[in-house]
Amino acid sequence: MTAALALLCILLAGLSLMVGPVWLPPFDVLYALAGGDTTAGIIVHDIRLPRTILALMIGATLGLAGAALQGLVRNPLAEPTLFGAPAAAAFASAAMLAFGGASVLSFWMPTAGMAGAFVSVAALFLVAGNRAGVTILLLAGLALNSLFGAATALVLNLAPNPFAALEIAFWLLGSLEDRSFVHVALAGPFMVAGAVLLVSQARAYRALTLGEEVAASLGANVARARLVVAMGLALGVGAAVSVTGAIGFVGLVAPHLVRRSVGSDPARILLPAALAGAALLTAADIVARLIPATTEIKTGVVTALVGVPFFLWRILKSRRSEEDA
Repeated sequence: MTAALALLCILLAGLSLMVGPVWLPPFDVLYALAGGDTTAGIIVHDIRLPRTILALMIGATLGLAGAALQGLVRNPLAEPTLFGAPAAAAFASAAMLAFGGASVLSFWMPTAGMAGAFVSVAALFLVAGNRAGVTILLLAGLALNSLFGAATALVLNLAPNPFAALEIAFWLLGSLEDRSFVHVALAGPFMVAGAVLLVSQARAYRALTLGEEVAASLGANVARARLVVAMGLALGVGAAVSVTGAIGFVGLVAPHLVRRSVGSDPARILLPAALAGAALLTAADIVARLIPATTEIKTGVVTALVGVPFFLWRILKSRRSEEDA
C-alpha cells in the first residue's frame, strides 16, 4: 500500500509539471529537470516545480496531521481544524495582508501564519489547562476556531482598501498559484519539524486505542502527547495554511482512504495517510488547472467539493452504525 501510494505521488508530480496553460511533453519536462536552459526549463523550475513540491509537502502535512489527531482523540471525524491552529494562522496571515503591507508572495505571510498558530496553541492550553481531557481540549479548540474565524471576518471588514479585502478573500479560498521556492524554503522546514513531532507520538496513539486510563497504565504520557501533537500542528499546519490559505478536508479524507487497507492501528496509518494526503492535494491542484475558467479555480474549492460529500457520508455511516448497535 505504501509503495503504491509513493508511486502514485511520483506520477502525479510528473503530471503536475506537465499541466498548465502551456502543456509540456514528458521529454521537455525531463530535459528541464536535467538543467536544460529553454523556455520549458523556466516554466518548470520557476513556476511548476515549487508549486508541485508545496502540493506534496502540504498534502502530506495535512494527511499526517489528520491521522495523528484521529489517533489522539480516538474519533474518525477529527481533522486539523479541531485545535484552532489553521484558523489562527489564516487570521494572522490575513491581518498581515491587510495592515502589514505584505503581499501573498511575501515571506512575511508564512512567518505571521506560524506565529498565529503558536498563539492559538498557547491560548488552547491556557484556557483548557495542561492536563485537560480530550473533551475539554476539543471544546476549547472549537471556541478558538470560532474566535479566529470571526477575527478574520473582522479583518476583511476593517481592511484599509477594497483591493486588500478582495486579495484576502481570494487567498482564504486556498491556492498554490504563483508560489515560489522562497515559500518552499521558509515553510518546508517547519512542516518537516511538525511531522517529526506528530510521528514521535505513534506509540501513544496506539496505546490510546484502549482508553486514556489504560494508556496511562501502560506508560503513555497522555498529557505530553497532547502537548506535542498541538505543537506539531502549530508548526506543520500553521506553515501550510500561511503559504496556501485554507485547504480543507485533506486531513479528514486522507486517513480514511488508507484505513481499510492498512488496518485500524493508528501508528501504522501515519505514513500512508501522509502519502494519500500528498497525492490528494496534488491531484486537486491538477484538476484546478484543468477546469476551464477565466481565472484559475482555487485548490481549496476543489478539495471542499470532494471533502464535504465524503464528510457527510462518514456522518451517515456513523449514524447507521449507532442505530444498528
